[in-house]
Amino acid sequence: MSTVKKAGRAAGGGTARKAGGKTGDKAGRVADHATGGDTGHRRAGASGAGKGNTADSDGDTRAARKERDIIQAATAAFIATGYDGTSMEEIATRAAASKQTLYKHFTDKETLFGAVVRATAHETNDVIDLVTSLLSDTEFVKGGLQKLARRMIAMLLDEELLKLRRLIIANAERMPQFGRDWYEKGFERMLDSAAGCFQTLTKRGLLQTPDPKLAASHLFGMLLWIPMNEAMFTGNAKARSVAELQRHADATVEAFLAAYGGGGKKSQDGRDRPDD
Repeated sequence: MSTVKKAGRAAGGGTARKAGGKTGDKAGRVADHATGGDTGHRRAGASGAGKGNTADSDGDTRAARKERDIIQAATAAFIATGYDGTSMEEIATRAAASKQTLYKHFTDKETLFGAVVRATAHETNDVIDLVTSLLSDTEFVKGGLQKLARRMIAMLLDEELLKLRRLIIANAERMPQFGRDWYEKGFERMLDSAAGCFQTLTKRGLLQTPDPKLAASHLFGMLLWIPMNEAMFTGNAKARSVAELQRHADATVEAFLAAYGGGGKKSQDGRDRPDD
């Protein structure tokens, strides 16, 4: 979480502030994941500190900072004008960089778009951390599943994340590798994490999931199918209130526990109640 906060602060100034508001914050988090992780496309600074590539007190290099600025700028530009409507020249301007510098880091627009996609997929790390912490034995019996459902639906319906999702889907047919990266490194990892937790909870007698992966699919399907499709297809023009989303999350958990609960049924706050 500290990495995300640090990236968010960085995105709040300079390039990200030009993008404005939440888009800048989201771009900052995206860029931090990209420069901290393995995008496969870093073309400068890979060999460590050297001439023109001095590391700061955090071990960050000038090249890494510039790459982060570029990804921040690219994320904001792609969200604002789409893939086709965004030029490398516009991204360079937003990043306060020359086109020569831009192409030193990313060979073309498709390569840069791929870096943005992979970086946003890594944001699922926050969700996975949430899954593993709230679905531990001790948290589960305290209503961890309800807490997870409520927080997850709020996180995944974030407006800027929805815009990125639409952008990736819009370009999935001509650039299928990026959609595949988004799914495999994002949602599929989230499913696998939940399935592993369900398997452990089943062994403890807290759940009954003969097929933990299928149970995870049922949970997330019930939780996200209607709200996510509603937001994706309507542009989220009439976003659901927090109270509406929480009611939806609670009902999802109640239905899930009715099907997969171990032993006595559970109320929405996770406490045992007698079987009917």
